[in-house]
Amino acid sequence: MYRLILVGLAVLLCSSPLTNGGKVLVFPFDGSHWLNMKVLVEELHSRGHEITVMRPSDSWYIKPESHYYKSITINSSAGFAEERFGSFAITLMNMQREGASLWTRLSLEFEVLIQFYQLHEQVIKMMQEIFENKKLMQSLHDAKYDLVLTDPVIGAGVLLGHRLGLPLVLNVRWTVHGEGHHTIAPSPLAYVPIAMSQLTDKMTFVQRVKNVLCYVFTLFQIWYVTDPNYKPFVHHYFGNNVHYIELFQAADIWLMRNDFTFEFPRPTMPNIIYMSGFQCKPSKPLSKELEDFVQSSGEHGVIIMTLGTLVAKLPEDITEDIAAAFAQLPQKVIWRHKGKRPSTLGNNTLLLDWLPQNDLLGHPKTRVFVAHGGTNGIQEAIYHGVPLVGLPLMFDQHENFFRMKARGVAKNLDIATLNKDNFLEALKEVLYDPSYREKMKALSNLQRDQPMKPLDRAMFWIEFVMRHKGAAHLRTESYKMSTIQFYSIDVVVFLLAGILLVFTVFVSAVKFYLGKVFSKNKVKKE
Repeated sequence: MYRLILVGLAVLLCSSPLTNGGKVLVFPFDGSHWLNMKVLVEELHSRGHEITVMRPSDSWYIKPESHYYKSITINSSAGFAEERFGSFAITLMNMQREGASLWTRLSLEFEVLIQFYQLHEQVIKMMQEIFENKKLMQSLHDAKYDLVLTDPVIGAGVLLGHRLGLPLVLNVRWTVHGEGHHTIAPSPLAYVPIAMSQLTDKMTFVQRVKNVLCYVFTLFQIWYVTDPNYKPFVHHYFGNNVHYIELFQAADIWLMRNDFTFEFPRPTMPNIIYMSGFQCKPSKPLSKELEDFVQSSGEHGVIIMTLGTLVAKLPEDITEDIAAAFAQLPQKVIWRHKGKRPSTLGNNTLLLDWLPQNDLLGHPKTRVFVAHGGTNGIQEAIYHGVPLVGLPLMFDQHENFFRMKARGVAKNLDIATLNKDNFLEALKEVLYDPSYREKMKALSNLQRDQPMKPLDRAMFWIEFVMRHKGAAHLRTESYKMSTIQFYSIDVVVFLLAGILLVFTVFVSAVKFYLGKVFSKNKVKKE
C-alpha cells in the first residue's frame, strides 16, 4: 500500500505542469485602483509568483502585511490620504450643488486641476527620494525582478521600471495624460470621443466641434498639470532628449480594464490587451441575516445602493430625500451608508457600513443597482446583468454613466438637482421598464462570451512578458518620431516640392519651346 501511494504521488507530480515562479515588483495606485490591482496580485501569487508591493507610508487601502505579497514601505507620502480625498469629494459635491452655471463648471474643473497638480507634485517628490536612496535602489537592482506591474494614472511605477531597466506591464484605464487609448493608439477626433466629453462615436458637426474643444482642453491640462512636474524630473534622471510620456508609451503590455461592451468602436494597438470584468466572479451565498432580509422582499426583489470608496455619506438633506423615496417602494433596499440615520427611513431599508457588493449583485432577487459610477462597480453590474440608477459625483463617473445611458441600461441623475421626486421617478422607470434589464442582460452576455476568461488573459500576458523579457515585437516605436515625421509632413512637403519642380520644369520647357517656334516664324517672315 505504501509503495502504491508513492507511485501515485510520483504520477501526480509528473503529470502536473511545471511552474517557474517569477518575481514581480508592483507599484500600485491607492483607493479603488488598488482593489482591482489586488485581484492581479492575488492571482499571480496563486500561480507561484513572488510579489513585492511598493507602498507610501500614508497608504489608505494598501496594507503593509499580506499573505499574498511582501511590501516595501516608502517613508514618504504619495498624496492620496483618506482624509484629503474624503474632504475633496465633499468639496466637489458642494460645488456641484451650487448650480449648473458656466462659472460653477469652470470652478469645478479648476479645483480638479489643482488637486491633480498637487498629487503629481507629491508623486515626483516621492520618486526623487526613492531615486536618491542608493541603498533602496541597490536592493531593488539586486532583487532581480522580472517585470514591473503598475497603474499609470501616476508616473511612479513607470519611472521606477525604466530606472531599473525592467519590462513594464500597465494595469490601465487612465494615464497622467488622461484616457489610456489616447496615449498609445490612433484616436481620430471625427469618431473617437475625448474622455469626459459625454459624446458617442456618432457625432454631428456641432458635437465634433465640441470634441475638438475638449481635446484642446486636455492639452491645456497636460501643459498645466503634468508637464511642469514630470518634464524636469525626467530630464534630470533620463536625459534632456527624453520626453516623459515616451516612458509610458514604451511599456510592453497595456492591460486595459475595459473592452468594447463599454468602449465605443475605435482603433487599438497589438500590445493593448482587454480584460474587462477581470475582477468579476460568481456570487457567493449571503450571510443568514442578509439572505433572510433579501428573501423577505418576495416577488418585488431588492435594490442595492453604494457610492464607492471615496464617499461614505452624502449631505443630510440628500439622504433624507433618498430615504423618503426608498420608503415609497415595495422593494427592500440595502444601502451602504455611514452617516446619520435619515428620519425618513422606511421599514423596507437596511443600512450597512459595508455590504458584499458582488454577492448581492449576483443574487437573483436584485433588481436595480444605485451607484456612483466607478469602473469596478459598473463592470460588476454588467457581469451580473443588473440595470443602474446613476449618481455620478466626480472624476470619470459622469462619463462612465453616460456610456451606460447610451446603451440603454442606466438612468442618470444630477446630484445638483436630486430630490425625492426625481429619484423615485428614476427608480420606478428602471424597475418597471423591462428594456433596461433586457439590454443589460444582452450586455452581460456580450461581456461573458469570450474564448478565455479576462483574468486568465491578463495572467497569460504578464507571464509572456516574464518568459520573453518583454514584448517589443508588439510595441510600436512611433512615439520616437517627431510630429513632422509622425504626420508625414516632411514627406508631403517633399512630394509637393517634387511636383512643383516638375511643373516648373514643364512650364519652362513649354515656354522655351514656344519661344523657339515664335523666333523661327519671325525669321521666316523677315
